[in-house]
Amino acid sequence: MFTSLLIFLLTLTAMEAVAYLAHKYIMHGFGWAWHRSHHEPRQGWFEKNDLYALVFASLAIVLIALGNLGWYPLQWIGAGMTAYGALYFIAHDGLVHHRWPLRLVPRRGYLKRLYQAHLMHHAVQGRQGCVSFGFLYAPPIDRLRAQLRARHGGPLRASSEAAPTAQGRVLGNDAGGN
Repeated sequence: MFTSLLIFLLTLTAMEAVAYLAHKYIMHGFGWAWHRSHHEPRQGWFEKNDLYALVFASLAIVLIALGNLGWYPLQWIGAGMTAYGALYFIAHDGLVHHRWPLRLVPRRGYLKRLYQAHLMHHAVQGRQGCVSFGFLYAPPIDRLRAQLRARHGGPLRASSEAAPTAQGRVLGNDAGGN
């Protein structure tokens, strides 16, 4: 059981790297046709970008099924992917984008940094020049702000997707908002 738990936790942790790479190189690369909908105002409950969740969920289901058919430890890898997906759903869809009734705007700590980092990702129009591609890890806000300034030659306005910070400031500009 210890090995299974270890595989589950390692997969859960490794999924942040997988998600970062998929977000940066697939979603902001050749998969932009689906992901673009996430960088534009949403019409209705769903967006084309939600197809990525279906792809990852399908892969996790297949791994769990194969593991249950005797291909150990695939079920634990699929379970780790599923747990990551649940955390993503809570943090990204709920906390950051308010796609379900959680209307919390974090005022301090890790959740505030995660919230701000993702909004800074949306401070750029289009797919080029974005920062912060992780979903559960957020680099320091000052570093992201400096990257945006270096890439775009000065302060940025937040996109229509971005919301004010807990202090009422818009991210990506010189007004701050750590």
